[in-house]
Amino acid sequence: MTHPLNSLGFAKPPSETRVVVAMSGGVDSSVVAAQLAEEGYDVVGVTLQLYDHGAALAKQGACCAGRDIHDARRVAEGMGFPHYVLDYENVFRDAVIDEFADSYLSGATPVPCIRCNERVKFRDLLETAKDLDADCMATGHYIQRKVGPSGPELHSAADPARDQSYFLFSTTPEQLSYLRFPLGHLPNKDATRAMAAKYGLAVADKPDSQDICFVPDGNYASVIEKLRPGAADPGDIVDMTGAVLGTHRGVIHYTIGQRRGLGIGGLADPLYVVRLDPDKRQVVVGPKEALSTRIVPVREINWLGDGAFDGKDEWPVSVKVRSTRPPRPALIRPTGPATAEVELLTPEEGVSPGQACVFYDSDSTRVLGGGWIWRGY
Repeated sequence: MTHPLNSLGFAKPPSETRVVVAMSGGVDSSVVAAQLAEEGYDVVGVTLQLYDHGAALAKQGACCAGRDIHDARRVAEGMGFPHYVLDYENVFRDAVIDEFADSYLSGATPVPCIRCNERVKFRDLLETAKDLDADCMATGHYIQRKVGPSGPELHSAADPARDQSYFLFSTTPEQLSYLRFPLGHLPNKDATRAMAAKYGLAVADKPDSQDICFVPDGNYASVIEKLRPGAADPGDIVDMTGAVLGTHRGVIHYTIGQRRGLGIGGLADPLYVVRLDPDKRQVVVGPKEALSTRIVPVREINWLGDGAFDGKDEWPVSVKVRSTRPPRPALIRPTGPATAEVELLTPEEGVSPGQACVFYDSDSTRVLGGGWIWRGY
């Protein structure tokens, strides 16, 4: 007799289905673990210790700190499933923090949370889940996994305000077949907190994490200075012709599109940071229109659409060039198996190397993949 598919898509009872839940200690992953445990699944909770120091231990707005490990353990104890803490600090430093520092020093604006998902959570932790003989791994991310004609597809979350597809574009088809995202269909975060209250979780009212876990006070520059001594060497602020307008206190203190804090007042029109040149230790400024970008070169593309990525000359999609912006109409022109030129039909300001460019189907919620913006124009 064939057993009907359970809620995770397996043809067997929940009690015979082992699922590893990646638990950050926050309300989202805690709800996922509690829900699956209540449904009768063989749940194993795993929390990664990625980065820890005195400031992080006392900071509630960052993930991965000691408090969060304690909160995850309490949820597991309350719901009656095993919980493990894995020390991934060395892996995290090698795979995420070092590249973050080097990328910042090269004048880019990195997104370390994407690299963490790609290189730690969905690679190393996923392999650990398989070593534990789990049928799948579940996370608290707000994104949807749907099974289409060609297999599992990635779709943006039902709630646009919570959607995390920008941070998960590099999830591979193989990983997607093993991953589950039980919260992606929920209408809003209030629904998640209501579920946490229903399960009696102490984290039901816990604030969302706001900061990158290894930048617990939001001060990127101070972290870079500690990782790369000498990174904050001063230099010149120049206009687009190379004329010196002033001095700066280190390229790492500036970002593309920045207007405030340049220290070059007295000018008729406001100036914005349009380019960073770490080799010359220059911050290049110009008028707002100089920030407009229409052509965006993208590399390291992870393709989640149907067929070969470079099998087309050009096709319309929607793209996000920053996590906080809605998808905008664009054209993709492949230039190789994992590289492309993306043309924004309406120019965008502040497109920065180091950010992701994520592709969406214009006619549905499907995420088609994405890549990394690698130089500005």
